[in-house]
Amino acid sequence: MKKLIIAASLSIFALGIAHAAPPAPKKEGIEGKDYKWNAQEGEKVEALQKKGDKKNGQEAYEVCGACHLPSGAGRPDGTFPQLAGQHTTVLIKQMADIRAGLRDNPTMYPFAATLTDPQELADVAAYIEGLCIPVEHGKYEGADASLQVAKGKDLYEKQCLECHGKNGEGNKEKFYPVIAGQHYKYLLRQMTEIRDGHRRNANPDMVKVIKPYTNEQLVAISAYQASLTMPGSMCKPKAAAPAKKK
Repeated sequence: MKKLIIAASLSIFALGIAHAAPPAPKKEGIEGKDYKWNAQEGEKVEALQKKGDKKNGQEAYEVCGACHLPSGAGRPDGTFPQLAGQHTTVLIKQMADIRAGLRDNPTMYPFAATLTDPQELADVAAYIEGLCIPVEHGKYEGADASLQVAKGKDLYEKQCLECHGKNGEGNKEKFYPVIAGQHYKYLLRQMTEIRDGHRRNANPDMVKVIKPYTNEQLVAISAYQASLTMPGSMCKPKAAAPAKKK
């Protein structure tokens, strides 16, 4: 009951923030001729240079938990991504891009805007990175799941593995995200938006790679990506409840 009351309170608090915040700014992204991916400027650079405080980050993360859940697991339907275990570099970049109007996310913007300064960005990122990656997340559930995962594995190993790693671990120094444990529907939506030019803070190198892929191929790659696990970073499976005595 206590958890239910806390969750309800956070949701009401979150709704209040969403309605009270001003509209997001707009900054030229990949559609502009002068766009430079991951330009080292602004509060992002300041945040990257600071040491994050996990305890402060946990407190600041509370408002994020209304959508991404206290565990950082997000939603299996892909509405909100799984965040737990994500690299601090990736988290700071994405939060800073949303705050600057470089990545369009009108749902998240009001919440990202409540973070006070680069230090708080670093704190929240440090806290989230320290969370274990939940093992239960949204996967491809079609009857042909085995076939799609096999097709996706073949495609992934040809062009995605070099940047995102064998186990979907990404690359912290290069700002390549962890994709292990991510929800299938979120992965598919993001890859489609990047291919179609709708994610304005996308890496042009990735756009070039993903551009030729068909919708069907993106389904297969997403199905495989959602099946990846990252050794040492996943949460321990929940112990089964003891059987009741008859």
